Amino acid sequence: MGDSGLIQGRYRLLDLIGRGGMGEVWRARDESLGRHVAVKRLKPLGPHHDPSFTGVLQERFRREGRVAAALQHRGVTVVHDFGESDGVLYLVMELLDGRNLSQLLDDNEHRPLPVADVVEIAGQVSSALAYTHQQGVVHRDLKPANIVRLTDGTVKICDFGIARLGHDIGFTSRLTGTGIAMGSPHYMSPEQISGTEVDQRSDLYSLGCVLYEIATGAPPFDLDDTWAVLVGHRDTPPEPPRDRRAELPAYLEGIILDLLAKLPEERPTDAREVARRIDAGRTTPAYVPTVVTPQPVFAPPAAPASGELRHGPGPAAGEERLPSWTRGMTTGHKAIGAGLRTAPPDAGAGLTGEWIPRPPAGGPSAPPGLPAPSPQAVAALAGRHDVALSLGRLGRWAEAGEVHRAVAGERERLLGPDHPDTLSSRYELAFTLSRTGHADDALREYTHVAAARERLLGTEHADTLAARQEIAYVLGQSDRHFEAHQVYTSVLAARERAMGPDHPDTLRCRHNLAFNLSRLGRPDDSYRMACEVAAARARVLGPEHPDTLVTRYEVAYALGQLGRWAQALETYREVAEARARALGPDHADTLAARYEVGISLGRLGHSAQALMLYRGLIDDRTRVHGPAHPETLRARHGLGVNLGRLGRWEEALAESRDVCAIRERVLGPDHPDTLISRREVAVGLGWLSRWSDALAEYRRVAAARERVLGPEHPDTLASRNDEAHCLEQLGRGAEAVELYRRVAVLRQQPTPDAP
Repeated sequence: MGDSGLIQGRYRLLDLIGRGGMGEVWRARDESLGRHVAVKRLKPLGPHHDPSFTGVLQERFRREGRVAAALQHRGVTVVHDFGESDGVLYLVMELLDGRNLSQLLDDNEHRPLPVADVVEIAGQVSSALAYTHQQGVVHRDLKPANIVRLTDGTVKICDFGIARLGHDIGFTSRLTGTGIAMGSPHYMSPEQISGTEVDQRSDLYSLGCVLYEIATGAPPFDLDDTWAVLVGHRDTPPEPPRDRRAELPAYLEGIILDLLAKLPEERPTDAREVARRIDAGRTTPAYVPTVVTPQPVFAPPAAPASGELRHGPGPAAGEERLPSWTRGMTTGHKAIGAGLRTAPPDAGAGLTGEWIPRPPAGGPSAPPGLPAPSPQAVAALAGRHDVALSLGRLGRWAEAGEVHRAVAGERERLLGPDHPDTLSSRYELAFTLSRTGHADDALREYTHVAAARERLLGTEHADTLAARQEIAYVLGQSDRHFEAHQVYTSVLAARERAMGPDHPDTLRCRHNLAFNLSRLGRPDDSYRMACEVAAARARVLGPEHPDTLVTRYEVAYALGQLGRWAQALETYREVAEARARALGPDHADTLAARYEVGISLGRLGHSAQALMLYRGLIDDRTRVHGPAHPETLRARHGLGVNLGRLGRWEEALAESRDVCAIRERVLGPDHPDTLISRREVAVGLGWLSRWSDALAEYRRVAAARERVLGPEHPDTLASRNDEAHCLEQLGRGAEAVELYRRVAVLRQQPTPDAP
């Protein structure tokens, strides 16, 4: 190599940027291609070293070159060249502009990284591991120092010096025989510690250790004594991360603890599953009501025989196989995890039902002390009640709520506060409040109705249970999922006792409970229960009954949460086809299932197919609902996202701008959907290197979120991080660092307990 600092006449060494036990890393310039690279050189060892030790170090270095050079993934450091010059082995790699996770923790004074950063790092590392494992490579030394986060947010795995290829023979024993550490104690799997054979699940354990540390600020077994650390990995269950940091999402804690299972077979099956679970967790939208679909309109029955009289339509096809108590039942509203996707539910169906007593033949009765109301007044209020229900069916929830509030007041004055009609109006008022974002007010109204019905009808009366079930729903809306779980469980037990396990109301409660389990970070339990409910509804109501299809839709969503996107895609397709047959191809629920097919295709990397699907869906949504309908715009948003995934950024930017403009006009400039579109505009500008324009858009999003959500809301902080990233791209590093620091400080603020 000589004194010229020029390797093989091509790589000119410029600055020493790192030194370790095996060698040193230099920033260098590739004179042939005119680019900067990193050159890693194996430090020459003196004659006092054991030749076998030296030989294994050289083999480790060579294998890093061979292994890494064969890997081509954005999450793995690129190796450009490998060789030997003047007796010194060297490795030429891409020059990484960033900090490894150990350095990031040091920069943060060993405090944990922001939750959003932890989730992003977890997703990228697990995706990279999924790729390397697919290539038959097990890293075996995954630790914070070997994971680098670039300034643009990309995360890369480095240092494959002791990686094992699937076809290795004897390499492990040779390394172990020389006494060279096969990993780092704080991140070693139990099987590594025991000296048994390791596979890709060992890397998953190490990933769990890394995520635990960046999420809590310390590794799972933070002890000074090496032996105690190793024994901890082998024998001691780790302290749950949320015991150390309560703000961590439950789904993230569940993933970390699953990765840290002592037995390899108890960990996730592969890194792809981990990546899918992370992606599902961080993209799960807020708890929102599911669509209630009306019963399908079947073809009219054949004409009656001559002389036969028929008063109204006969039973719908297939109705004979249903128990009599299922007729006229609908799903009611409940939670799904993919956002409101279809027309508003029928607020009246299955809520007030038939429990409101009819006035006696002599006219309506009134509580003692109140004059008997006139039948005309009672009928007028009933008519206004129905008008409010119709407004709800049209999605005009604020207007519906005002009518229900007025009718409730009039009914209380005429009939008394505990009259079933009065409670019915307050029940419907609560429903409209939950749909307009007033969860606390809705909870107060439902609680009043439940208490009154319990006092008048008993704790296990169907109408009391209906009100209590709605209390659970609103608790879920407010992210109070543990309390919601307790109420759902209690209501379910009462429904099973009173009605049996297959009654539609029982199944509806189990359906809601299944979703709430997913929000508690229990996706496996959620999936299992949803499958049971789907099977029961298929048995009782038929496989293509709307309620059955709603639950199968939920099964598909649970599969997505578990990262099983191929199965989710198949299920969504089956639901879409069944809804097209039962409800028609243009029904809102059919179109909603097609939208989810597009989401699944995108998750599976089939963006070209997703693009074709969204184009057709946009045409159908525009024809059925109009070009400015929120669902039409949601499909257009999906189209823009997939254009970007295909690298068609000019088209993606144009689509995002158009959708953003329409959403701003229709929904308002500060609506969450508008801000999501504006951020997508900024993303497109960034990919096109128009960073000044991107910065302006990111700042608009951040300012709006700060104004609406507050400066400490996670979405606001994410937008400020976007802003800082743009500043970095524009070379305004000092401003970027200051903004990152501000965000870090705000993320450390304790969050208030949910009401």
